[in-house]
Amino acid sequence: MVSKTVLITGCSSGIGLALAVKLAQDKQRRFKVIATMRNLSKKEKLEAAAGPVLHKTLEIKQLDVCDEKSIRNCINSIPQRHIDILINNAGVGLIGPIECQSIEEMKVIMETNFFGVVRMIKEVLPDMKKRKSGHIVVISSVMGLQGIVFNDIYTASKFAIEGFCESLIVQALKFNIFVSLIEPGPVVTEFEVKVYEDAEKADYSQTDPETAEIFTNVYLKNSKAIFSSLGQTPEDVAEHTLKVITTTKPPFRHQTNAIYTPMTALKHADPTGVLMADSFYKLVFRYDTLLHISLKAIRLIRWQAHKMRQGARLLGFR
Repeated sequence: MVSKTVLITGCSSGIGLALAVKLAQDKQRRFKVIATMRNLSKKEKLEAAAGPVLHKTLEIKQLDVCDEKSIRNCINSIPQRHIDILINNAGVGLIGPIECQSIEEMKVIMETNFFGVVRMIKEVLPDMKKRKSGHIVVISSVMGLQGIVFNDIYTASKFAIEGFCESLIVQALKFNIFVSLIEPGPVVTEFEVKVYEDAEKADYSQTDPETAEIFTNVYLKNSKAIFSSLGQTPEDVAEHTLKVITTTKPPFRHQTNAIYTPMTALKHADPTGVLMADSFYKLVFRYDTLLHISLKAIRLIRWQAHKMRQGARLLGFR
């Protein structure tokens, strides 16, 4: 079997690292992984996780998705510039009241999360078209489908890339190129932890006291509960992504957390948007006690299911 060359962006931690290791350690050796990151001084964690497959089925290269020269240099270093699967994972986050965020901070989000993906696709698409073969994968988010309070700019960046890919796929299919959007809900990574740690220490004096109170004592509290109850691991998302890229006809959209499907379906159930807005308003401001009780119940069920799976494995069941 000829292995496929997979280029992944943002591999220094989180989903990118987990995905690079999972594909490189594939027992069937179906993949040759080019794991990239902006800063190579952060490669030690990936090297340690890769273990014996480092320099065999996994190679680490420098690539900054915000720098066209860096992108071109990296891709030119690959034999015949041949990339079978491009996985756009690099991203940055931003949460909080928009009054407290500068336009420059917002531009950084768009430069990485939107234009970073566009730059990568612009560079690999012509080669894929010539070969009439390829798969472009974007690690998006359920927030590319459904806005979440205090995630305004991050959500906007994901909405933008979803719209871009929705337009691109029609043309891509003509050249036998697949486009897939992987849409996780909350994922527990260093990336997420840092975003929330920074938010807890930030200055909210530029907004009104009521908004600052809602963000710090309602949003951040609820977010912690949601992540602990519903959050996936990077390895979970990597497993979902593996299934998508090994499918004969990959789906355009794939949500990794089925619990979020009803939430993202609200806007399609009511084109006026009233149902979606009213439901989220009540969830945040009226039924927060019920939300926390539900999250605790879900956390308990997931813990019990995890223990049952561990027991089954110990007994030799899969």
